[in-house]
Amino acid sequence: MRERGIIAVYILASRKGGTFYVGVTSDLQLRIYRHREEHFEGFTKRYGVKRLVWFQPFELVTSATRREHTIKGYPRQWKINLIEAEKPDWIDLYPMLDR
Repeated sequence: MRERGIIAVYILASRKGGTFYVGVTSDLQLRIYRHREEHFEGFTKRYGVKRLVWFQPFELVTSATRREHTIKGYPRQWKINLIEAEKPDWIDLYPMLDR
């Protein structure tokens, strides 16, 4: 049986200060892998948005979804500040996720 994934809100970026995407998932590792391997058609594939620069884990998908909607409602600079408060260099966090 597969272990339960990390429920999270996440931000992907193309590069520091570049294009970014806010999403929510019930399995963070798998979702980011799929973005990186371009399994999804659309925005992240079109703009090369593959670098995991921020995420916030949750116990419940409903809580994560509420947080995602809140973050999406804020202006771009607020999101940049959120990322840079923890990771000013916008390092890719994906290699640090446990599998």
